[in-house]
Amino acid sequence: MAQVLEFKLPDLGEGLTEAEIVRWLVQVGDVVAVDQPVVEVETAKAMVEVPCPYGGVVTARYGEEGTELPVGSPLLTVAVGAPASGALGSGPLASGPPVPDPLVSDSEDENEGSGNVLVGYGTQAPPARRGRLRPPGAGAAPGRRSPGSSDGRPGSGRLGTAGAGAGSAGSRSTGLPDVDLAVAAAPAVPTESGTARRADGPVPVISPLVRRLARENGLDLRELAGSGPDGLITRADVEHAARAAASAPTAARPPQAAATAPRPAPASTSTTSTHARGTRIPLKGVRGAVADKLSRSRREIPDATCWVDADATELMHARVRMNEAGGPKISLLALLARICTAALARFPELNSTVDMDAREVVRLDAVHLGFAAQTERGLVVPVVKDAHTRDAESLSAEFARLTEAARTGTLTPAELTGGTFTLNNYGVFGVDGSTPIINHPEAAMLGVGRIVPKPWVHEGELAVRQVVQLSLTFDHRVCDGGTAGGFLRYVADCVEQPAVLLRTL
Repeated sequence: MAQVLEFKLPDLGEGLTEAEIVRWLVQVGDVVAVDQPVVEVETAKAMVEVPCPYGGVVTARYGEEGTELPVGSPLLTVAVGAPASGALGSGPLASGPPVPDPLVSDSEDENEGSGNVLVGYGTQAPPARRGRLRPPGAGAAPGRRSPGSSDGRPGSGRLGTAGAGAGSAGSRSTGLPDVDLAVAAAPAVPTESGTARRADGPVPVISPLVRRLARENGLDLRELAGSGPDGLITRADVEHAARAAASAPTAARPPQAAATAPRPAPASTSTTSTHARGTRIPLKGVRGAVADKLSRSRREIPDATCWVDADATELMHARVRMNEAGGPKISLLALLARICTAALARFPELNSTVDMDAREVVRLDAVHLGFAAQTERGLVVPVVKDAHTRDAESLSAEFARLTEAARTGTLTPAELTGGTFTLNNYGVFGVDGSTPIINHPEAAMLGVGRIVPKPWVHEGELAVRQVVQLSLTFDHRVCDGGTAGGFLRYVADCVEQPAVLLRTL
């Protein structure tokens, strides 16, 4: 006898609360193994392949590609164990190969799983399902079979003969949403607007997106008639109701809908018309995460910026000589990173974070160096862990690896978090200077402009030199201007005279 298990979108770590389905890797009817990737999702930090903790036959998927799901919402259901002969007729489960039944395995195997393959879930023994309670006196909905019946047809909502394992799966075994049996039995009461309103009880809607859409349009789900199975309210139902409410006169709208409808912010006539004609781009995914972090940085961090021009001619010559000596090529970003780690060793105040709850500045022992990378998905900040322990060659290799992963969208959440200081080379965009926004909760960011030939006084004479502008934005709570100026001056000295680094090697 098969048992239908529901796999929910797991907690992917780092406080992520939602993810967007990018690509399904399995179809309904496919056989999956334990820990096999079943869907590719995009979070605010990275693209992630989500493995399924159960082995069996996929019976339903929730959400189309492009749908955004919150953590904890159903992803798919899996029939674990071999279904009874002819349980689903000619359905996908009948044609699939048999799957070993975990209900008849040894006791040691029942509790054995794949472990915590992602944060927040694993493949421990599934919890026992509890039956649903109906309101007193509520009977089965017209045209719906009672829970005790099972004839093996897909419409019966069973995977075979009646049993505790398959019975609770409801209509999920055929790919239909799981609707509480008590919903269809809930009586409807008329409202002042003439529509049927359900009495207190469960609302037949399973999609968080449908609930959010109804909330944004000021609609009461209890007043809507669902067009889905067993009265399920779908997104199309809510959108139809929203269009009807928008086209109806204000006086004819239901009192509650009129009261809860969002009011537009006061704006001039020209501004309102411009917004109506413009293209609205949702702030979600990477772009939404960047917007949230930058806004928080501006709200919470009292930042200040100082900058200096430096003659980078000797640094450029030193890099050329390093690469001519043979071995892996050394990147300019790696040399700048090595200078940063040496400067942070002399000015540890800038490698810290602020704990306002405890009213403490926390100086961090390790330097995890983030660097800004522009990709097709937007701005991301990969992190080189323990950068203070790496030489220029190791830094070059790690920068190359993380940059390629950023371009292909394969960075993991761990590679995008945990930074303590950020290096931002905006010179690649052809600009000289900038005032960087600190990557919260860090305390500082060093910005590097383009290196270009400029007139410069060198050894008492005017000459054409390779000049770069360096800018440092710092959290004024962790240090004063003297410390920030000392850090920036040391970085500039190392750029102008790379031999200064020999003191710290």
